[in-house]
Parts: sequence; structure tokens; C-alpha cells
Amino acid sequence: MTSIQAIEQAVQQLPAHELAEFRRWFAQFDEAVWDAQIEADANAGKLDALAAEALAEYHNGTTREL
Repeated sequence: MTSIQAIEQAVQQLPAHELAEFRRWFAQFDEAVWDAQIEADANAGKLDALAAEALAEYHNGTTREL
């Protein structure tokens, strides 16, 4: 059995209140991982082209308010 299969099996066996607690924890964990990846990408310049494109559209007046 792989680690993922063991985790899946353990999660399936959680009582409802523990599953809710796990889901809250995992959402926070996942958000932190996502934030770290975005920050790393930004620091590495991987988002520079997207930012430049967005700013160009803003300055050209081709954007719209959300």
C-alpha cells in the first residue's frame, strides 16, 4: 500500500467531526503551499510577463471593472 492509499483509507475512516477538522487543516495547508509557490514564482520573475500584459491593457483602456 502506498502512502497516498494509506492516507485515503485513514481519511475515509474519520468520524464526521474529525473529517471537518481535517478539511479545515488541509485547506489552510493548501493555501500556505499555494502562497509560497506564488511568492517563489514572483521572486523568480515568472509572473513578470503577465503583470506587464495586465498593466499594458490597463494603460490602453482595454480593461473593465469587476
